[in-house]
Amino acid sequence: MNTKTSSSPDLSERPIELVTRIIRVNKEMGMSYPQQHVAKQILRSGTAPMAHHAAAQSAESKSDFVYKLKIALKEMRKTRRWLELVRRTLLILSPEKLIPLIDKADQLERILNASIPTVKSCSKK
Repeated sequence: MNTKTSSSPDLSERPIELVTRIIRVNKEMGMSYPQQHVAKQILRSGTAPMAHHAAAQSAESKSDFVYKLKIALKEMRKTRRWLELVRRTLLILSPEKLIPLIDKADQLERILNASIPTVKSCSKK
């Protein structure tokens, strides 16, 4: 029986959903030097958690899994900060559009942050 709801995608879908939205925001950024610089930073850091999460799923050991989750967490934190910068500096026409995206990034950051100690404690048993 599938208990997933559309409002609560599984963890493997959340990073993909976030990257899709980040790419859309990236396309809205203008051509000025600051806009392009920040757009590239967001694209780099915003796509990295998805890749690191996928790599963690193929980890060789629990410590490798934790290491890859930590990298995903670091990149997610950077992404959230870059998005907040865009919102505050008005680098896109409708910065209020970023509020739900920042919230999604924050949710994913919290999930990753909670997952690391959980995996560590399970490996001690």
